[in-house]
Amino acid sequence: MSKKFKAVVIDNQNEKFTREIKELDTDSLKDGNALVKIDYTNLNYKDALILHNGGRIVKKYPFVPGIDFSGTVEQSEDSKFKAGDRVILTGFRVGEVYFGGFAGYAKVNSSFLVKTPDQLSNLQVMMMGTAGFTAMLSCFAIKAREELLMGEKVKDVLVTGATGGVGSISIMILSKMGYTVHAVTGKKDKHDYLKDLGAKNILDRKDFMGESKLLEKGMWDGVVDTVGGEALTKILVQTKPAGIIAACGNAGGIKINTNVMPFVVRGVKLWGIDSSGSSIKRREFAWNEAKNLIDFEKLKSLTKEHSLEELLKIFPKMLKGEISGRVVINPNK
Repeated sequence: MSKKFKAVVIDNQNEKFTREIKELDTDSLKDGNALVKIDYTNLNYKDALILHNGGRIVKKYPFVPGIDFSGTVEQSEDSKFKAGDRVILTGFRVGEVYFGGFAGYAKVNSSFLVKTPDQLSNLQVMMMGTAGFTAMLSCFAIKAREELLMGEKVKDVLVTGATGGVGSISIMILSKMGYTVHAVTGKKDKHDYLKDLGAKNILDRKDFMGESKLLEKGMWDGVVDTVGGEALTKILVQTKPAGIIAACGNAGGIKINTNVMPFVVRGVKLWGIDSSGSSIKRREFAWNEAKNLIDFEKLKSLTKEHSLEELLKIFPKMLKGEISGRVVINPNK
């Protein structure tokens, strides 16, 4: 039986971009083979870009954005999922190509879904969302120096864009792993916030601007870089021998001007993190590890819950860098 629900709908007709909340019907959802009642979604930087003007990502309008959601399966044509199963979705171009999570319901390909671990609630997984999942993958890449690559023990780890979603959760995880975390930010009023997450040292992002030598003093065993661009150029030449840089963002630019010396003299590894296209096996592993790596009480204190109506008012703040912590959206609020 068809059900009505609220959704954020963006449109772009005759070069006039609009965003509004509309009432839709589940019969209007044409993607995929699994109907999910959405309990929570969240606001990511990519979502904010799409809500602003489509972000040069959305090609077909009208469209329902939202790249993450958690919820409960109501109908499924896949025997792997049955009505009542709690599920997580992040990535797979949902909210970009396929209707997304800023809605009461979504219909998606069941191969995009991961069953929510029993130890986690639907709210907890969306307090993490794509940002938390990306942070977990990035931190596992750093840990790989010790385990997969049989290198020396990791000690000093740098995190750029530290007050953002990925940066904040990475600090929490890396601290839990026992590493000394050095957080990079340009926000002087957020030093206490970062130290509370587990950062031992706060560095000014200005320190990672300007010309770099072929190699500089090696300082970092590992790096979670959410910024890219000029900062990554500097970081490459400051990474210790056999160090690993998990590159997962481009807020500072998509180009780097570097040389081969960090790679052929120090054996530095530049490890790209693409959380959107990760395999289901990696997703299941990461989400099952979350209970061991995330302090959900602390994360809850850093999270604010909003309605769809409030979402349309706050997304511009994310584009201006005025939001720290996590923003969870309850489409049923």
